[in-house]
Amino acid sequence: MTDKKTSPEQAQRIRVLVAKPGLDGHDRGAKVIARALRDAGMEVIYTGLRQTPEMIAEAALQEDVDVVGLSVLSGAHMALTPRVMELLRSNGQSHVKLFIGGIIPDEDLHRLVEMGVAGVYGPGANTEDIIRDIKKAVAG
Repeated sequence: MTDKKTSPEQAQRIRVLVAKPGLDGHDRGAKVIARALRDAGMEVIYTGLRQTPEMIAEAALQEDVDVVGLSVLSGAHMALTPRVMELLRSNGQSHVKLFIGGIIPDEDLHRLVEMGVAGVYGPGANTEDIIRDIKKAVAG
């Protein structure tokens, strides 16, 4: 029987939870991002459609993630994002970085960043930018 050791790459692997909160049933973008993050060497957990903020925060806790990425196309980002952040803090996960993608009006970008969202991305965002931003947020 061999003793399996964790390689330095595995020990430093960024764990990302990709979640689709609310009633939005469109997940193509979330799946594209999940694949890009995985291809960049991150460990990705995809929760599937129609997750509540409570389900997302619990999954983040159980999976011990570094990052939560929310995909919101329903327009409910200003209700769902603060609730997810509140639940992460109450679970002792204030270190978890929160990113959001989807249909986000320009007037909401500043408010989301003020709340503590690490990155906000709209349709057609460059996956290399997202990967770079996640790595920077986790490292810093």
